[in-house]
Amino acid sequence: MTPIPIEAIEAIRAAGRRMDARGWVPATAGNISLRLADGRIAITRSGVHKGFIPEDGVMTVDLEGRPEASHLRPSAETGLHCGIYRRFPRAGAALHGHSVAATTLSRRRGDHVLLAGYELLKAFPGLATHEAAIRLPILDNDQDIARLQARVEQVWDADPAHPPGYILRGHGVYVWAEDMPGALMRLEALEFMLACELEAARLP
Repeated sequence: MTPIPIEAIEAIRAAGRRMDARGWVPATAGNISLRLADGRIAITRSGVHKGFIPEDGVMTVDLEGRPEASHLRPSAETGLHCGIYRRFPRAGAALHGHSVAATTLSRRRGDHVLLAGYELLKAFPGLATHEAAIRLPILDNDQDIARLQARVEQVWDADPAHPPGYILRGHGVYVWAEDMPGALMRLEALEFMLACELEAARLP
């Protein structure tokens, strides 16, 4: 079995600490992945707290989510990460968090969250100014990951200009980018806007 490059492991561990510091991965929630140069996917193992990922807390799977080491168990939602990498050849990192804002808003909205007029929309491709808007899809959560990924694919097929992210209802956000710094930037921008939406909903 080919070892995972140490820089990939450290990038995933650092992302976990950053997400934990902002309260986006409570308990063992969330998952983090990175596409390796050889095409394998490095992803967090199941049951690991993302703020305290040990050196052996990262494993590899193929694009279908099959573990390279059969005795290791990846995150339950590995199939969603692999779906991103299969669909988008330029995607190099994917992040999934469970923030209060994403969880609460997605329980109260329909099939999307409209984000408009925010300066941080510029974190998303093709948006050079705050005078823009995105419709962030909300999908009903499902413990059948293959069935859920099929619904994600339907959303992508229906909107070729979809943003590189979506929310699972009552669960959390998925985002991706070409590399880990880009994915983290995108996650932080999105979580800021969702937090603003939640605060606005509280206003009279």
